[in-house]
Amino acid sequence: MTLIKSISGIRGTIGGIQGDNLTPIDIVACTAGLSQWLLKRNLPRKIVVGRDGRISGAMVSNLAVNTLISMGIDVIDLGLSTTPTVEMAVPKNNAGAGIIFTASHNPKQWNALKFLNSLGEFISPEDGLEIVAYIDHGQFHFAETDQLGCVSYYDHAIQDHILEILKYRHVQIDLIRQAKIKVVVDCINSTGALAVPPLLDALGVEYVLIHADNFGHFAHNPEPLPHHLEALSKAVIDHKAHLGISVDPDVDRLAFVNEDGSMFGEEYTLVAIADYILSREKGNTVSNLSSTRALSDVTIKHGGQYTASAVGEVNVVNAMKANQAVIGGEGNGGVIVPDLHYGRDALIGIALFLSHFAKMGMPMTALKATYPSYQIIKDKIELTPETDINHLITKVKSQFANEKLNETDGLKIDFAAGWVHMRKSNTEPIIRVYCEAQDEATALALINQVKSAMS
Repeated sequence: MTLIKSISGIRGTIGGIQGDNLTPIDIVACTAGLSQWLLKRNLPRKIVVGRDGRISGAMVSNLAVNTLISMGIDVIDLGLSTTPTVEMAVPKNNAGAGIIFTASHNPKQWNALKFLNSLGEFISPEDGLEIVAYIDHGQFHFAETDQLGCVSYYDHAIQDHILEILKYRHVQIDLIRQAKIKVVVDCINSTGALAVPPLLDALGVEYVLIHADNFGHFAHNPEPLPHHLEALSKAVIDHKAHLGISVDPDVDRLAFVNEDGSMFGEEYTLVAIADYILSREKGNTVSNLSSTRALSDVTIKHGGQYTASAVGEVNVVNAMKANQAVIGGEGNGGVIVPDLHYGRDALIGIALFLSHFAKMGMPMTALKATYPSYQIIKDKIELTPETDINHLITKVKSQFANEKLNETDGLKIDFAAGWVHMRKSNTEPIIRVYCEAQDEATALALINQVKSAMS
């Protein structure tokens, strides 16, 4: 069981002992910490909240909402929603902050409180550290009777989100309708089942839904990796669909399956969408250090500049702003369209990808073949209380001192044949070890070489 406090909020497994897991006491303390941070600023005393479809979602939300009220803060509750929908609703409702109750790609026993600033973007590292300090200190000031906050409900936020997508200049609705596209959507038994169908209806796309009913009981591990998407692959073939769409529980990550059931690859979600955007609008791109080189290749092809940021949405967003990127995101299927909002958004990703697919007029396998071919391996090492991460990184640095090293976030080693990136996860008690090369055998050899240096 696990509890992780970080700059972006609190995440853990439900139940167990206070301080070791995500218990009601931890949820209240975390929410009170955010409230105290907000009250110290000249911002509206109003917070937008929303949750994904997790079994624990209603419990976590109710505890947090009542804590906010007790701190004198008004709440706008979106109920079952998506992360990007909550992000867009914060500035739309002139709120001082937002909270999303979701553990994103983590399995069903996990939940989290993710914090947003008044722009609907993830809070800065500095603000995150201040909130964690409030949580750890634990001396909260609660409101008296006449100063209690109140709660209101906003049940059309997803529709508002979709309307903004439909108005977005690079979404070609008529072209999509003319293409008569058929898709299968894996909704992972969460809020994608509420958000994706009305978007596809508006775009004139025929669809079949799987895993769309038993909310919170995820049909498979939510991370959109190939071995988790076997049911989607089969459904695409069985229904003779043009492609399959996979979203995670809070609908900020997006992956596609080809018409023959093979993987388009979550790394190539952003690559394809960037290719489409850059074909219509010149500019720069950003992804994180653990993402495929293919985005850099595509960006250079279109005459733009590519920048790699540290891992984490807030780091990608900051780099996008600094480099005036027109598109960015992460290789985990996260697409950020800055002039819609600065947050990973699977819904705008679907609309843009379908525009690209309709424009190209070729099967998914042929579209994938137009991009540089890299093979990426995503491995991990479980952490124990005895693990000294700094010592491990120092050992690896010493072993590969003659290679090109990047210590922006953990350690990334650029070899002639590919790269390996190792870093402590922000969301799980693991070290992530990612590797990319031209072929799987080379990637596997490189990652094993680095893992051997850790032992």
